[in-house]
Amino acid sequence: MFGFQYYAPTRVVFGKGTEGKVGELVASAHCKKALLHYGGGSVLRSGLLARIKSSLGEQGISFVELGGVVPNPRLSLVYQGIELCKKEQVDFILAIGGGSVIDSAKAIGYGVANEGDVWDFYEHSRSANGCLPIGVVLTIAAAGSEMSGSSVITKEDQKAKRSYKSDFCRPVFAIMDPELTMTLPAYQTACGCTDILMHTMERYFTNGGNMELTDAIAEGLMHTVMEQAIILRDDPQNYNARAEVMWAGSLSHNGLTGCGTDGGDFATHGLEHEMGGMFDVAHGAGLAAIWGSWARYVLESCTPRFARFARKVMGIADGGTEKEAALEGIAAMEEFFRSIKMPTNMKELGIAPSEEELRTMAHMCSVAAGGKKGSAKVLEEGDMLEIYRMALGE
Repeated sequence: MFGFQYYAPTRVVFGKGTEGKVGELVASAHCKKALLHYGGGSVLRSGLLARIKSSLGEQGISFVELGGVVPNPRLSLVYQGIELCKKEQVDFILAIGGGSVIDSAKAIGYGVANEGDVWDFYEHSRSANGCLPIGVVLTIAAAGSEMSGSSVITKEDQKAKRSYKSDFCRPVFAIMDPELTMTLPAYQTACGCTDILMHTMERYFTNGGNMELTDAIAEGLMHTVMEQAIILRDDPQNYNARAEVMWAGSLSHNGLTGCGTDGGDFATHGLEHEMGGMFDVAHGAGLAAIWGSWARYVLESCTPRFARFARKVMGIADGGTEKEAALEGIAAMEEFFRSIKMPTNMKELGIAPSEEELRTMAHMCSVAAGGKKGSAKVLEEGDMLEIYRMALGE
């Protein structure tokens, strides 16, 4: 195993009706003026935004608003938010939504707290020195951004989707009411469950050291999410299943399932980011579409981990070689994706990149990774291109 630092400073307030405590929590952060940042009409139609405004008003907290966040959140809106916060002297950002809203809020927070172009951080040409404090009212269980130090933003004109990570942006608090996720479309729920699984799997499939306890936590989390995803497919209003998935989303990306490893693989995320940047696909669906091809490509370099995954998570019976078990486990995971109507290749995802577009994505993925990416197998640009080709599904 590797030594590690585990840091999870976010205060979690979990349960029915907890959004009613938002004013009290923002006030405890000594906020003078907040930015309410959100996406589309769902927070309006559900009455959630009105309830939040009322709670803030009871505490005498003033605020301004910026809606319009979309999946694969855009840099152009981040720039608008930075300008608005500076003009209005905002000192706290309240993200009301899922991972896209939270990531956008983090980028705005970086832009207000640091001079220069915030995109520099996502291109890794310089590092942030701070971030405005952020609170979250979570409405989608997926990205885990409510407890993580990660943020992903898309620069539209370049079709570039990039991530930046630092502890400065970890939210001060996260309000999690599972009832707020009950109105999600089935596809969005399935995408969220896929993203949660993938955050854990990225840390699980490594060639570095591992801890038995961390492995057991990761395996239990994956078991739980898969079981609850099937329940939600058939019974979307099941509160307990919503709660299990919501908590799993936070634990999958707050660092817990990576303690003692080499930091994880995250090549699948890197590959999907370029698909998302070029074709604006749903993140969870993009991950499902690329994962099987990545897994088969790297299998020879990480066979024992895949064999353990097959037996411990996918229930593949003992017997046969490790490679045979590993291949059965990969196929079983793809069958699970299909069972919740997730794609397992690009054709099923609804995109058909040309060879030129595949080469462009592979090159951009390599550049974003600094030339190489991965732990299960270290991938260079040629490897990335081959995985994209395998994932076409033709």
